[in-house]
Amino acid sequence: MHAPKKVVLVFLPSESGVDGARSLYGAKETNPLFNYFNRSIRTIIKQSQFAIPPLSLMILSSLDVPGVEQSICDMRFDPFPFHQTWDLVGISVQTGMAKQAFALADKLRSAGITVVLGGAHVTLFADSCKPHADVLVLGEADDLWKEVLADLAANSLKPRYQSSSFPDLGLSRPVSKRSLIKSRYFTTNLIQTGRGCQYNCDFCNVHLLNGRNLRRRAIADVVSEVRRFQEHDKRIFFFVDDSINANPHYAEELFRLLTPLKIRWFGQATTTLGQQHTLLETFARSGCQALLVGIESIETKSRSAHKKNQNKAGELAGAIKNIRAAGISLYGSFIYGLDGDTLDTPAAILDFIDETRLDVPGINILRPTPGTQVFERLREEGRLLFDPLDITAYRYSFGQEMLYKPKNMTLDAFIESYSTLTRQLFSTKNAVIRGIAAPRAKSAVMLFNLFYAHLYRLSRHDLRCQLETGEKEKTILPYAK
Repeated sequence: MHAPKKVVLVFLPSESGVDGARSLYGAKETNPLFNYFNRSIRTIIKQSQFAIPPLSLMILSSLDVPGVEQSICDMRFDPFPFHQTWDLVGISVQTGMAKQAFALADKLRSAGITVVLGGAHVTLFADSCKPHADVLVLGEADDLWKEVLADLAANSLKPRYQSSSFPDLGLSRPVSKRSLIKSRYFTTNLIQTGRGCQYNCDFCNVHLLNGRNLRRRAIADVVSEVRRFQEHDKRIFFFVDDSINANPHYAEELFRLLTPLKIRWFGQATTTLGQQHTLLETFARSGCQALLVGIESIETKSRSAHKKNQNKAGELAGAIKNIRAAGISLYGSFIYGLDGDTLDTPAAILDFIDETRLDVPGINILRPTPGTQVFERLREEGRLLFDPLDITAYRYSFGQEMLYKPKNMTLDAFIESYSTLTRQLFSTKNAVIRGIAAPRAKSAVMLFNLFYAHLYRLSRHDLRCQLETGEKEKTILPYAK
């Protein structure tokens, strides 16, 4: 009998504050106490805020194919196990991490190891990925990966796997957590109820990758999965759908059935939930502790310019107040620097946060992700600060660098105003105040705000370095200066 084929699925860490307190400009601080503090904060952040398992790899590693054994390597915690023998290494590639993914793939292939690349970046930019892989998987891989593993077992791998349609989420696809080390994550209870987005925000690629139609799993399968997960991990649940309230009838039935299980859960929703009163009450009864809502901008011109049309700017404050009044804490995500924003926008954001008493405000800088509409528009307008022909120049960071020129502000003025805004919002005092005032999840709200005080300090440091050291000149195109 032949030994089973060994497959490892790899998740890469970011090089910045997304996975902990880390400057993009290297460790220039020689004070050992400061360095110890940064390392300690990084560990706490990973375990308390950012470190949840990669759901896509959980889904793929749950597939059982005779003659194949799968495992997950989360490189946020462990280096790649080069000392072991692998028949296939699968790397999930995100655009902001493409350089690191390609470097690892090249190293593995040079050692004679077969590499398959998949994920969002491969789906959108397959041709640029081809030189770094033996096998490419394009699109949602729920069905494709089983075909890859079967071909691996039969020694008949093909160079490319791509489906002509999205997988049917109505089919039962149980997710297993057997490849996870429970203790290293904030929680292992990640649940996805569906995919797709009916909206067309120009800075987002969800509708490009997962389609404009909402596809939903069978409610009975989701309830069964929650019950099964609950047996092995009593901690908080994360519903990772981009908008858990996008189909209110589905969400109402699902969370009504989940209520007797007495779970506590976090999720993501649109502010429209504040106007869906019956559903809002059901969420609160079912154990919803906190939600992330994408406010993006309170400027009507900015919302229009970036096709953020699913709720009106004038309705935002009332909706947020309604959600908090129902006993649910809110993380409100803003994008400062959109095309309708001016130097007056930060004052409006501060007033909005004071009025609504948002529990965790997140102030993001626009990320023109390659493949999105906003990337193409900024490229055509000559406003990108990285070479659009080198899409791997784009990287993930925690507001630590500017990748484009704002429309209504100079780069220097924008960075100064962004720094002032985040300095005013995030302090130890404000973290304590917001934690005490939060409707639920008070400790989590306080920790988020404390960590953000540190991370936004890191952001301000790196933005200042970008200006002062001229580092940005390495990526600014001649026509964008």
